[in-house]
Amino acid sequence: MSPPKASTALSHLRVLDLTRVRAGPTCCRILADFGADVIKIEAPPGIDPNEGMSGPREGFDMLNLHRNKRSLTLNLKTPHGLEVFMRLVKAADVVVENFRPDVKDRLGIGYEALAAVNPRIILASISGFGQTGPYRTRPGFDQIAQGMGGLMWVTGHPGQGPMRVGIAVADSAAGIYAATGILVALAEREQSGRGQWVHTSLLQAQIAMMDFQAARYLVDGVVPPQAGNDHPHTTPTGVFTTKDGFINIGVAGDGQWRALCKALGRPELAADPDYATQPDRLRNRPKLKRDMETALCERTSAEWLALFEEHGVPAGPIYKVDEVFADPHVQQLGIAVEAEHKRRGKVRVVGEPVVLSRTPASVVSMVPDIGEHTDEILREAGYSDAEIAKLRESKVV
Repeated sequence: MSPPKASTALSHLRVLDLTRVRAGPTCCRILADFGADVIKIEAPPGIDPNEGMSGPREGFDMLNLHRNKRSLTLNLKTPHGLEVFMRLVKAADVVVENFRPDVKDRLGIGYEALAAVNPRIILASISGFGQTGPYRTRPGFDQIAQGMGGLMWVTGHPGQGPMRVGIAVADSAAGIYAATGILVALAEREQSGRGQWVHTSLLQAQIAMMDFQAARYLVDGVVPPQAGNDHPHTTPTGVFTTKDGFINIGVAGDGQWRALCKALGRPELAADPDYATQPDRLRNRPKLKRDMETALCERTSAEWLALFEEHGVPAGPIYKVDEVFADPHVQQLGIAVEAEHKRRGKVRVVGEPVVLSRTPASVVSMVPDIGEHTDEILREAGYSDAEIAKLRESKVV
């Protein structure tokens, strides 16, 4: 029996999930959280030389990435395993994989092969560097994409060398872009009746996430430098020291600048010719920061944040992760979702950041045991108990 649906939004869809690590699982998690029947297909224990590279089965990462899914073990490197997979493809809507580009063709599960079995199938491929080009077969990881995509040279303080971002931004972005591509392809299929191949990569996703910094170079020819915690071309926007710590201030327009000076109790700053315009403030940023922090060090962060809110000055606290989830506003948003794991008990995971008014996402089950639903899924595909026993005996499942 299928598990309860996380949502009715995508409950009509079946997704075959061949992914691991982060980018692919992120894509499939989005679909699963909105109710798609996501079947996580994994090699039987002892088959995959990279088994366990995603971390402990019941560790925080697997619990967060692989909720709301069913698990089927299947050895795709055997003829019978491929046969089983193709039978599943006939009744599926989407296949998601994040092998190196040559691997799917070697296994016989490229788009043309899948479309021959099911013309409505959508294949989503996520790779390190894309499906074409001289780097297509290189193994790709998030930090490599951060470096090649330009992120590490716009992150960190000037003169201190390249700095990675503290999250797997390329992985996560690639997963989100892939999910977006799948949903676009599904919408198009309503008109054409045909599936198609959707593909993205960590490198493409990382370059896209560079957004205005990339456009700064492409349009104006400017290579963006590292700016630390300062905004590249707006000030005072960045991290400022207070009496008891740090806060973020995000002042852009002249109106906000005047409101900030008033809130600081330093109206003379607004009249200072060094700070008259945004270009003036940017040119004199080090002096401006010193002048501001002279005032900011007179009160605590909480006191300043309350005062800035009163004056309409954009500002916010700088939290550690435990402080994020302790914030009453974050709690009201409900982004931390509680669920029950059969051995770990009640756990909290990160919910979907997109809210739908009628068919919201939810978490109804935790990461399944490996192969937990193998028999159930094979029976749904028409295999008899005797046939399933043979598949087990030959180590296909």
